[in-house]
Amino acid sequence: MIFMASSCTDQDGISSGHAQLNVLLVDAPADYEEVWVEVLAVEVLPNDRKEDEGSAWISIPYQPEGDNRKVNLLSLVGDQVLFVGSKEVPAGKLGQIRLILGDDNYLVKNGVRHDLTTPSAQQSGLKLKVNKELQAGIQYDMMLDFDADRSIVKAGNSGKYILKPVIRVITEASASIRGKVLPVLANDPGILVYGIIGQDTVSTFTDANGVFMLRGLNDGTYKVSILPKAPYEVKVIDSVPTEKGKVTDLGEIELATSSN
Repeated sequence: MIFMASSCTDQDGISSGHAQLNVLLVDAPADYEEVWVEVLAVEVLPNDRKEDEGSAWISIPYQPEGDNRKVNLLSLVGDQVLFVGSKEVPAGKLGQIRLILGDDNYLVKNGVRHDLTTPSAQQSGLKLKVNKELQAGIQYDMMLDFDADRSIVKAGNSGKYILKPVIRVITEASASIRGKVLPVLANDPGILVYGIIGQDTVSTFTDANGVFMLRGLNDGTYKVSILPKAPYEVKVIDSVPTEKGKVTDLGEIELATSSN
């Protein structure tokens, strides 16, 4: 679990002694057709409070359109993000973030629905260490990158699946790489895209328009690998520069077909 430097801008109207915290959920690649999770809330814990205090955790409730709290994680690709909620929190050290999920979680693989069970130890919410200083009067955009592939564990040969959320905490101030893969194929679930620098790898899928966005990157030079299905060939783009706070746009990327 990684926390990368938060983005912050001057923001009028924030109460004295507080910071504004906006929480968003972003893309999560996985080899499934759908991965649905029921998001109830996100809570944060300032460092000056103890977990066993009744009102220690500050709730940032999910604000969905209508009453549907379920979201398909695999729809959060390309430029798509899910706004979870926003709340003023006391300025100072932010210790932890906790994601609260409901019980109605499932995946779809080969057209078949499989319920996702959650270990009892995680039913109180997944806690992520932050330890970040929030300045008064500043707005922070904090993104939760839910890695669906690493978060789902198949339980032996039973056909059951267990949900053990793996989440990175990132921000818009981090570097990003964007591009559009062509041709756009009808009914295609998305093309896997990797961003690689040294031993660090970040991945995502293209959306229905062929767009991908690799977020939460460090400053440096990445190799971008695009892995389409046959008859298209793997596309590798070397030496892609990144800079904190900026998006490197690769524009339209044409795939070649195999000569075989």
